[in-house]
Formats: sequence, C-alpha cells, structure tokens
Amino acid sequence: MKKTLLFGLLAASMTLSVTSCNNPDIKRDEDIVDQPLPPIPAAPDTTGGKKAPENPATREINAVNATEDIKKMQPVM
Repeated sequence: MKKTLLFGLLAASMTLSVTSCNNPDIKRDEDIVDQPLPPIPAAPDTTGGKKAPENPATREINAVNATEDIKKMQPVM
C-alpha cells in the first residue's frame, strides 16, 4: 500500500508541475513581428581626412618589409 501511495503522490506532483509550467497570460507567437535590423552606421572619421603616419609596429609583416628591416639593422660600410 505504501508503494501505491508513493506512486500516486509522485504522479500527482508531476501532473501539477507540468500544468503549472504553462502561463496562459503569455501569448505564444501572436505578438512577434519579423523586422530587419537597422543598418550599422559607418564608423566616424576621427582623423579629419589625414593619413596615419607610418608606424613600424603596425606595418604588415611580409618578405619585402622584413628585407627592408634587415637592411636597416646592418651597419653601413
């Protein structure tokens, strides 16, 4: 009898928990409207149209630039 009572209480608690998860105040898909996102604005030009000075730290690493750097490091004879 105890096992039957235990299973009955378990079934009742699961039934109550399943029915309590549903909120009738929330409408499912009725209020959802598909709208495209607004376009991303262009980044502001903070340089005033001036070109950035050459900075060796931000220069592209490639064979030509590496060769130039090696030539600059060697002593001139």
